[in-house]
Amino acid sequence: MGSPVLRLVALRIGLGILLLFAVSVLIFAGTQILPGDVAQSILGQSATPEAVANLRQELGLNDPAYVRYFQWVGGVLTGDLGSALTTRQEITVTLMPRLWNTLFLAFWAAAVSIPLSIILGLLAVRFRNGPIDKAISGFALASTSLPEFFIGYLLILFLAVKLQWFPSISTVYDGMPFLEKMKAIVLPVIALVIVVLAHMMRMTRAAILNVMQSAYIETAELKGLFALNIICKHAFPNAIAPIINVVMLNMAYLVVGVVVIEVIFVYPGMGQYLVDHVVKRDVPVVQAVGLIFAAVYIGLNIVADVAAILANPRLRHPR
Repeated sequence: MGSPVLRLVALRIGLGILLLFAVSVLIFAGTQILPGDVAQSILGQSATPEAVANLRQELGLNDPAYVRYFQWVGGVLTGDLGSALTTRQEITVTLMPRLWNTLFLAFWAAAVSIPLSIILGLLAVRFRNGPIDKAISGFALASTSLPEFFIGYLLILFLAVKLQWFPSISTVYDGMPFLEKMKAIVLPVIALVIVVLAHMMRMTRAAILNVMQSAYIETAELKGLFALNIICKHAFPNAIAPIINVVMLNMAYLVVGVVVIEVIFVYPGMGQYLVDHVVKRDVPVVQAVGLIFAAVYIGLNIVADVAAILANPRLRHPR
């Protein structure tokens, strides 16, 4: 592996770190300009001005913004996300189970959507411009036209209320039997799969069709090879870079963009945790969750960029 590859990989990682730093500044600044007073929100409207002033002093809210920012970042770098203002509990302790729940949900959604999108993309290419291709493209268009909350409520209406196949509330907890946990997450997983499937399938189809126009594909066709064999063994491996990119972007969405789905199904993950504390104006929790979401999104984008670099034969084998 040559030095150009190493330089590009190091550049992507460095840009990712700088971007995460910039996002941390935006998250901190955004939480500081929220209307209202944190101390007043904690104590309630009946609190005396003296009590509010004492709490502001105790929480360090009277310190300059840049001092509080560097204290926060310094804590994050040492693994300390601070304490929730409303419960005074360490955020790391309460956040980790929620993060695990979100990753559990995202994992199963990805385990279903990624292979399914690739298979549908391959079938669309194999039967391009035919009924199967049109049916798959029509499904993709319909799924991208429906908002997440609408898909979620449709699933609840038909699969939970009318047919009563699955629970409408996706409650999971520590020690819950695996099969019960899987049954509880079926509806949010289906909703997430529908949301991300179309994008990955369409990108798979477009990337393979682009490769199908190459000269070596025409040579393989002239040799009389089966169409599906050409697509799977010759076209697909050479279209893997853009497919990896879109898969990683959708993986990032499955972790970061689950807020609406988690709220609809009352799933105890990061999204539900974030919404609960936004309502309470618990700034440290909002900052911690926002930074974790940003780190996951940026990290998976870096993985996608690095994978695309490593999959490029011109970079791996420079002349």
